[in-house]
Amino acid sequence: MKQFMVFVRKEFYHVFRDRRTLLILFGLPIMQILLFGYALTTEIKNAEIIIVDHAGDAASQQLTTMIAASKYFDINRSTASDEDIYKAFRQGKVKCAVVFPTGFGNDLLNGQVAQLQVIADASDPNTAKTLTNYITAIVADYQQQVNPTANIPMRIDPVTRMLYNPELNGSMNFVPGVMALVLMIICTTLTSVSIVREKEMGTMEILLVSPFKPVYVVLAKAVPYLALAMVDFVIILILSVLALEMPVRGNLALLFFESTLFIISCLSLGLLISSVTRSQQTAMMVSMMGMMLPTILFTGFIFPLENMPLPLQLISNLLPSRWFYVIVKAVMLKGLGIGVVWKETLILAGMTLVLLTISIKSFKTRLS
Repeated sequence: MKQFMVFVRKEFYHVFRDRRTLLILFGLPIMQILLFGYALTTEIKNAEIIIVDHAGDAASQQLTTMIAASKYFDINRSTASDEDIYKAFRQGKVKCAVVFPTGFGNDLLNGQVAQLQVIADASDPNTAKTLTNYITAIVADYQQQVNPTANIPMRIDPVTRMLYNPELNGSMNFVPGVMALVLMIICTTLTSVSIVREKEMGTMEILLVSPFKPVYVVLAKAVPYLALAMVDFVIILILSVLALEMPVRGNLALLFFESTLFIISCLSLGLLISSVTRSQQTAMMVSMMGMMLPTILFTGFIFPLENMPLPLQLISNLLPSRWFYVIVKAVMLKGLGIGVVWKETLILAGMTLVLLTISIKSFKTRLS
């Protein structure tokens, strides 16, 4: 353990005396969290929706048919239970729900105000606002079809309700994604140059002939970046809460555990890149550009995954950041626990174990 700590201390020295590394480590997270939190918005289509029809009359069925025919919606299922609505939202199975109250058709025919309720998952505010606008437009089209010559205001009054984010704060959608993006880039980029740097500086021979097992060499290079990445995570979390008014509704210990698991998977990926490349420039290019674009494209916080072709959706499942993004949204915004995100946690843990094993196995004990 004493020898191990000597190697760990050596890696800390490498980090703190390199200003470029410090800039990437601490400057990049602050810049991206503020940029993505304040500047970006998105749109969505083909969202899954649930219908709760307490009326069961012709008017509610016709409106349901129009919603189903729209290209913006995919009816997940129909139910008669209000509890199923919130269960579906907690499980992340639907983006929106439409509830027809009892007597909806009679109120419409008798000239009264016929209300229907629209419930949206506002953890993604842009999606929630867009979906409610689409439903309102469909209701207006139906009203026009039923009575095209009427000059009176709409008699159907959609009552909307935004779950998890009633203020429609756009940063609540981007902060979890930026967490995944920043931690992925920082961890993979910095650790990707750790081993290849020893090769370029000619100190790899010293490491290989030292009375130290290769597996400990790999782990000693990962420990400092694990500690520094956790500091980055705390900085991002503080900025999110104080500057972007991001709530942390779930268990903070669970959030730290999931983040540690994700950071270890990113470090393992960076060590793997460092083991198979021959120069720091190549390692930086592969880790930064090779990880940034997939994380932005396939995580889901900028471009909705349901809009993509099925092969691309399957590819997204291979990224640890895709599962970490789902976990962070569930824990931070919805206040859910391990009982809901256990599947994503197991997938992330399996990826971490596989990447760590491959990175250790790929470390070459002989110089070519």
